[in-house]
Amino acid sequence: MHYAGSSSETAVRLSEGSAQQGTMTWRPQYRSSKFRHVFGKAATKENCFDGVPITRSVQDNSFCAINPRFLAVITECAGGGAFLVLSVHHTGKVDPQQPRVSGHRGNVLDIKWNPFNDCCIASCSEDATVKVWEIPPHGVYKNITVPWKELQGHSRRVGLIEWHPTANNILFSTAYDYQIMIWNLDCPEPVIKNPVRTISHHPDVVLSMSFNTDGSLLATTCKDRKVRLMESRSGTLLRESNCKTHRANKVLILGNTKMLLTSGTSRYNDRQIALWDQDDLSAPLLEDNLDGSSGVIFPFYDPDTHMLYLAGKGDGNIRYYEISTEKPYIHFLTEYRSQLPQKGLGVMPKRGLDVSSCEIFRFYKLVTIKSLIEPLSMIVPRRSESYQEDLYPMTAGNRPALTAEEWLGGMDKGPLLMSLKPGSQIAESFSDMKAVGNSLENSLDTRRSQGRPCMLQLAYIQDQLEAKESKEDSSCKEDSSHTVDDRIQTPVTNGEDATLCSPPRTENEVLDGFAFSHPHTHTQRQT
Repeated sequence: MHYAGSSSETAVRLSEGSAQQGTMTWRPQYRSSKFRHVFGKAATKENCFDGVPITRSVQDNSFCAINPRFLAVITECAGGGAFLVLSVHHTGKVDPQQPRVSGHRGNVLDIKWNPFNDCCIASCSEDATVKVWEIPPHGVYKNITVPWKELQGHSRRVGLIEWHPTANNILFSTAYDYQIMIWNLDCPEPVIKNPVRTISHHPDVVLSMSFNTDGSLLATTCKDRKVRLMESRSGTLLRESNCKTHRANKVLILGNTKMLLTSGTSRYNDRQIALWDQDDLSAPLLEDNLDGSSGVIFPFYDPDTHMLYLAGKGDGNIRYYEISTEKPYIHFLTEYRSQLPQKGLGVMPKRGLDVSSCEIFRFYKLVTIKSLIEPLSMIVPRRSESYQEDLYPMTAGNRPALTAEEWLGGMDKGPLLMSLKPGSQIAESFSDMKAVGNSLENSLDTRRSQGRPCMLQLAYIQDQLEAKESKEDSSCKEDSSHTVDDRIQTPVTNGEDATLCSPPRTENEVLDGFAFSHPHTHTQRQT
C-alpha cells in the first residue's frame, strides 16, 4: 500500500537527489512532528450509544451531526423521515421508543447543526424540502413534528446542506435538480419559498461542498467528477478542473493553505486523493493511490493542527496525515485500525474536546452491523497533565462574525476565535448565549421570538442564576419566586401533555425536565 510522504518514499527521494548531485552519501530523513505518535482511542461499551436504528440509506453522507451538547443521527423508519437527537453525555442503551424529530414526508438525507446555536439543526429530505428545527436545551422528550423554518425551492430531493462558517443564519442546500440555493433564515416567515440566490453551474448532482475559512469561497464536486471553485455569495465561477486522471468525489478547502484536497478514484478505479493549487485547477499538485476498495473516502481536516484524516465508507481503519505548504505537501503519520466498519462519521467541534487528556479530534463512528455509535478520540500522548498550549491554538468559537444582512451586503470576515484553555473563556456561558439569543430575537418580530423556546429558556436559566448569586437584589428575587411558583403548578413535561411524554430514566432527567418544562408551556399559552 502506498502512502504519500512515508519514510521509505522520502528515503528513495533523497537517494535519487544525492545521485543527481554526484554524492555517494545516503541518510534517511526523519521529519520532526508533535503529531507523529497520535493514536486513536475507542470508547468503552458503556460510553457508546447502543441500539440505534441507523438509516440504511445508500447516500454518501455522514448521517450524523454532533455538537458539545447533542448528537443527532438519521434513523431507519417506516413512512416519512426522522432522526434522533440524544445528549452526548447520555450514553449506553438507547430506548427503542426514544422520541424523534419526524416532520419530513420522505427519508432524511443529511443533517447539520447550526455552528452558532447548539439548539438549532437543519435537515434535508427526499420530499424536496429543507427544514430547520429548534431543539429544547434539555433534549427531546416528545416527538417534534413542526419545524421552526421550512425552505421550499428545490424541485427534487435535497441531498446536501451546509451552514456558512462565519455568517449567522445563512444556509446552503443542493438537490438532484442540480441547483445550489442560498437561504437567509433571518425573516419572520415560517415557510420560505424564495432563496436569496441560486447557483446553476453544475450539469449533474453536486456530491460535496466546502467553504474556506472566512466563507468567501465555495468548492464543489459534481457527478461529472470535476472540481469547481466559486464565490460563495455571488456564485461566480472562478475555476474549474479538467483532469482525466482523477475523478473527484469529495472536496475540502484546506483552511488558509491555498490548497484543495479531493478524494475519488483513478482511471483504474483505485481509491485516490489529489491535492490542488487553489489558484490553478488545471492539474493536481499531487495524486496518491490508496487501495482498490470501493467505498467512498470521507476526508476531514483540522486547520488548527494541519492534520488530515481519511476514512473510507465500509472500512474499519482511519489514515491520518500532516499537511504542509511545501513539497511533498502530505506526510503520512499512521493509521487507526478497527474490525468495526463505519457507515458514516461525525466530528465533534473543537470546543467540545477533552483538553485534559490531550484530545485533538473526536469522531463518532456509525457501526450499522451492531446498531452502535462509537466515539473515537485522537490523542497526543503527553506525560504532563497541564494544559498543552502548543496543541490548542486559538480556534473558531460559537459566535458568528457577521449577521446575515452584513454577509449578503458584501462583507467577509474570518471566524471569531476562542481559547480552549480551561477558565479562559466559557464557550457556552449563559451570558454569551443570552446575548446571541437577544441579537437573533431583535432581528425578528415579537410573535416569532415567542415561538422560539430555546432562546427563552436560555434567558430563563440566566435569570435563575442571577437570582441565586445575588439574593439581595429584590427584583431578581421577585422574578425568581414568580417563575418558580408558576412552575410548581405544572407537571413535569416538555410543555405537552404528561401522558404523552416518555418517562425519565434517571434522577437527573427528572430534575432537568422539571427545571425546563414551564417556560416552554408558558410561551405556548401566550402564542
